[in-house]
Amino acid sequence: MVSLANRITASGAKSYGMFARAAAIQGRDLIHLELGMPIHDTPQLIKDATIDALQAGEVHYTDFRGIAPLREALARRVSEHNGIPVTADQVLVTNGLTHASYVAFMATIDPGDEVILLDPHYPQHVGKVKLCGGTVVLAPMDAENDFALNPALIEPCITERTKAIVMVNPCNPTGRVFTREELAGLAELAIRHDLLVISDEVYEQVLFDDAKHISIASLPGMAERTITTFAFTKAYAMDGWRVGYVVAEPRFVEAMIKVSANMVTHVNTFIQFGALAAIEHADEVVAEMMAEDRAKRDIVVQALNQMPGVTCTSPEGTIYAFANVRATGRPSQELAEAILEHTGVVVEAGSFYGPAGEGHLRVCFGSQTDERLKEAMERLSGFFNAR
Repeated sequence: MVSLANRITASGAKSYGMFARAAAIQGRDLIHLELGMPIHDTPQLIKDATIDALQAGEVHYTDFRGIAPLREALARRVSEHNGIPVTADQVLVTNGLTHASYVAFMATIDPGDEVILLDPHYPQHVGKVKLCGGTVVLAPMDAENDFALNPALIEPCITERTKAIVMVNPCNPTGRVFTREELAGLAELAIRHDLLVISDEVYEQVLFDDAKHISIASLPGMAERTITTFAFTKAYAMDGWRVGYVVAEPRFVEAMIKVSANMVTHVNTFIQFGALAAIEHADEVVAEMMAEDRAKRDIVVQALNQMPGVTCTSPEGTIYAFANVRATGRPSQELAEAILEHTGVVVEAGSFYGPAGEGHLRVCFGSQTDERLKEAMERLSGFFNAR
C-alpha cells in the first residue's frame, strides 16, 4: 500500500474539539458557543462592491500578491492605524488568516527549528508548525495575572534551536489585549535572542471598553523581525469569504509569495474588491457590530459569574469569554462533555488550547443572537446549580 507523507502522519494536527463531537449529535436543539464564527451578516456595501466587480468582468487572473488597489489601501491602513510603515509591495493578500500564517511558517521554518507558542495557544498553529518539520514548544502565559505576557516565563523555553515566537493579540482564547509594556518585554526577548515573531492579529478591531490594540511590529527594532497576519473574518463578518493579508519586510514577503503562488496562485479576484470596500467604507457598520458584541459579552460574563464554581474576567477583545471552572474540581474536557450531554450547549474545553488552558471553558458570545445567548446561560446556570 502506498504510504502517506510523513509530514501528514507525524503532524499531530488537532481536530475541531467539541465541534466534532457536537456534529455527530442529531435531533437536539444545540446552542453552539464553541466556534469563533460571527453571527453578523457581511455588510451590504461589501456584498455590493463584490457583485459590481463580478458584473464588471473582474473574473480573471491577477497579481499573485493581490490586486494593487487593495494592497495600496491595506498598506495605508497598516501604516496609519497599526504604526507599521509598509508599502504595497510588503502586502500579500491571502485566503484568510489560516493561509497567511501557513505561508509565514512555510517561508521561515526549517525541519528541526523550534517555534514557541504562548500557552494557552491557538491550536491550528500547532499543525502548521509540524507540517513544516518544526517543533512546537509551549511557553506559559502568566495565569496568576490574567494570562499576561511574562518574559520570565517565556525565556526559559528559548534554546539555540528556537527560530520564532508566535503570538495572538488580541488573544484567542483568553480575550486579553496585551499592553505596550507586555509587548516591549516580548520584543526585548526577540531582539536579544535574534528571533522571528509571527503575530496573529485577526481580532485587532474587536475591542471593548478602553482596550487599545498595539501591533508588536510597531515597536522599535521589531518591523524587520515580525511577520504580521490579519484577516477580514471577524470584524467584517467575512469568515466564509476567506480573505486576509500578511505584511512583513520585503525578503519575507518575496519568500511567502513563492509559497502562496504554488498553493493557490492568488486569492479570488472579485472578492478582493469587496475587501477593498470593507477597508475604505465599512468603519461605521463595524463599530455598530462591535457595540452589539460588547452587549453580548456583558450578558455572558455577568451570567457566568453568578454560577457556582465559575468565575470569569471580562474580555478586553475577541468574541470569547474564558471562564475559570477550577472550583468545580472537574477536568475541562469532562466538564464540556457533561454540559453538552445535559444542556445541549456546546462550549470548548480550555485544555484544547494547551496545558495552561486547563481549568477553563471557552465560550464564544459572538456566535449567537442575544436571545440564544440568554437561553444558553439559563441552561448553563441550571447545570452548575445542580452539581
